[in-house]
Amino acid sequence: MPSGLDGKRIALAETRELDELARLIEQKGGLALRYPLVAIVPTDDVEAVRTWIEQLVEGGFNDVIFLTGEGVRRLTEFADRFGLRDRFVAALGEVRKITRGPKPARALTELGLRPDLPARHPTTDGIIEALQAERLEGRNIGVQLYGTDPNEKLVGFLKSKGANVFPVAPYRYAPASDDERVRELLERIEKGEVDAIAFTSAPQVRRVVDVASRAGLDARLGDIFSRTVVAAVGPVTAAEIRQHGLPLHVALDRQFFMKPLVDALEKHLTSSKV
Repeated sequence: MPSGLDGKRIALAETRELDELARLIEQKGGLALRYPLVAIVPTDDVEAVRTWIEQLVEGGFNDVIFLTGEGVRRLTEFADRFGLRDRFVAALGEVRKITRGPKPARALTELGLRPDLPARHPTTDGIIEALQAERLEGRNIGVQLYGTDPNEKLVGFLKSKGANVFPVAPYRYAPASDDERVRELLERIEKGEVDAIAFTSAPQVRRVVDVASRAGLDARLGDIFSRTVVAAVGPVTAAEIRQHGLPLHVALDRQFFMKPLVDALEKHLTSSKV
């Protein structure tokens, strides 16, 4: 059966699941253009993570909010490194686990756990909505941050409800490609050599915008992307794209995995043109 991706050149900004995403694209006849923009690396502040994990295993939290699956896995890796993995998993089993979206839920499942209070919408506002009617006064709440973003909105909300908040940032984002490689991607997009680009996280979008700004191209980004289908996984990524004035043609608000992304791209490229 012919595919909507036959011969299409799809730029991939993903890093961690790059090989899997490229494989799915190529299975459908597309050409995967590998431009990993952001790497995910462990935090340098190991002692802060150790303190947070020790507080958890000693029964210091009533609730833990997980914003990302990456955060669950990184914390588990640190706990293993500290010789606390079994106690870490056991302690998580005792607290109320609040999750933003399916990825942290899936990561908890890998540990034999499940969310106690999943947010209906996979955003900070979704977490706030889930907790709006809850009595939080005096509760100790651990918050796994999205990268190093302090998420002042969520932390401020929790404190306004009388909670004691203990954030932790077990990983950070770092450039996965040098600026020249990102400028090459922008040049190919402007020349019409890229049929679609898939963004799977907000930091990927910010990386493109930052490089474009340093190259004096930020005012022209909308025009540069005007002939390319832009796809986003998740409302946070989609909001970042819109914030910078880029077009957005495919947005996955519920299924945040690689196969639904490829299927959505194929459907869009089959049914319409940019």
